[in-house]
Order: sequence, then structure tokens, then C-alpha cells
Amino acid sequence: MPNTANFAHPMRNVSILGIEPGMSVADFGAGSGAYVLAMAEQMANSGHIYAIDVQKDLLRRIHNESMRRGFTNVKIIWADLEQPKASKIKSGSLDFVLISNLLFQIEDKGAVLEEARRILKPGGRLAIIDWADSFNGMGPHKKDVVAKDSILALAKEHGLDLIREFPAGAHHWGLILKPAKA
Repeated sequence: MPNTANFAHPMRNVSILGIEPGMSVADFGAGSGAYVLAMAEQMANSGHIYAIDVQKDLLRRIHNESMRRGFTNVKIIWADLEQPKASKIKSGSLDFVLISNLLFQIEDKGAVLEEARRILKPGGRLAIIDWADSFNGMGPHKKDVVAKDSILALAKEHGLDLIREFPAGAHHWGLILKPAKA
């Protein structure tokens, strides 16, 4: 699969997502770390960034690159986010969660949305970025593409309300959501 960072523009997306110094954020399915490193840069080495993935080799690379760049605010968490409370992050403690190019790869999308909602503070935000289609071998197989509308419906079921949509890249859609008021 090609490097998805070339298609989704992590630096540009992070700048429009409102990531600021001092925030506590998580990247679910951190993968190659493109978003983790972009957020670390945007946060000027303050706050906390949790890079969460099930692939230990990718987490090791993120750790090594973070250290090389002098980012001391990046924390690595190995977890299967389809399991309840897998992130091990305290409930209601984060300002922002990013789920980028992950949902097309997993079975239990609802569990991942539930975990994001669980760890967000009241007023916290969740951004979801995923492939809009299968593009001649780039991105997921056509059968694995996740429709934006199906994620909006699933998010609603899991207590998340849409704030707005945003342009996430030439081949991606983007949503910003927040926990629904109780």
C-alpha cells in the first residue's frame, strides 16, 4: 500500500483541526506516525500525545523518530482498540482523538468509537479521516472502504455528534465530532 501521508496531508490537517500546545491527544491506529509527529510539532513539545497501535514495529519507529526529533511528549501504547478500555487512558481525560485510515482495516468500528468517546473530556473532539474510495490500487480494496454516512450513523449510536466535515485530502473524507450532551 502507498504512503497514505502523501494523500491525506497530515501537517495541513493538523493545523485545521485546532491542535494547540498543552493539549492531551491520542492517535488511534498511529501507523507510520505521520500524524503523531505533525501533532508533536504543532504542540511545540508540550502536552501529551499518545500513539496507539496494534503493530509493535510501527510503534517502535514512532518512538525512535520522536526521540530523534527531540519530542519528549510522545507516549507509545500498544493496544487492540477493538477491546474495551484498550487504550488504558483515564476516562474523560483527553482534549482530542484522531482516527485516521484505521476504520477500513477493522471489524468492530463501534468499539473504537466507544473508546474514543470514553477518553474524551466534555467538550473534547474526535476527528475521523478515512478513504473516500478505492483508487486504482491506492488505499483499501473497494469492499473495505467505509462510507462517511455509515460512520456518521455509527458515531450517533455511540454518543458522538457531528461538529463539521472538513476536506482531508484528495482521496479522503474528514469529520470532527464531539461527545453528545448527556
